[in-house]
Amino acid sequence: MRLNKYIAGCGVCSRRKADDLISAGEIIVNGVKVLELGTKVNPDEDKILYQGVPIFLSKEFEYYILYKPTGVISTCEDTHDRKTVLDIVKTDSRLYPVGRLDYESSGLLILTNDGELTNKITHPSYEIEKEYIATVKIGISKEDIKRLKTGVYIDGNKTSPAKIRIISEDKNAVKLSFIIHEGRNRQIRKMVEAVGSRVYEL
Repeated sequence: MRLNKYIAGCGVCSRRKADDLISAGEIIVNGVKVLELGTKVNPDEDKILYQGVPIFLSKEFEYYILYKPTGVISTCEDTHDRKTVLDIVKTDSRLYPVGRLDYESSGLLILTNDGELTNKITHPSYEIEKEYIATVKIGISKEDIKRLKTGVYIDGNKTSPAKIRIISEDKNAVKLSFIIHEGRNRQIRKMVEAVGSRVYEL
């Protein structure tokens, strides 16, 4: 079994995050620090440590559907001591969020210790679609929406095509549905800013 898959299966983190732990030298296999991605291990014979503690494949997986409120971080811990999604769910298992919503956004998140599921939902190659409802300031044009659908440049890279429709509008704001399969940092907010508008609520 590949080491990153084993780490994810132990409920430590997602498979992609496991690669970061390996590269950082935080995983010990049979007394040796492993740095090479793609390393394979035998779960029945090898002793694998993370932070000096043995880790084992999870025998039971837990799954939580959480509606994240605003003012909560979608990470396992925060250097600024802000409330995280793990502060909301009470369990002795080591969970991690599947995907992220930024601090000012609210919405559905999955929390689990199932690393395989996390990988299948979050890895770009699977192109799992996610829907966001954004309220933006009035004045965004049909041409702006067309640009957003075909892709705009954020952080130096063009976004993939998106499905966008108008849900409602009044004299102050327009509510839009965005369906995307990417998961870049603050992507919806940055996309809207790229066409000269601003998100009020997400």
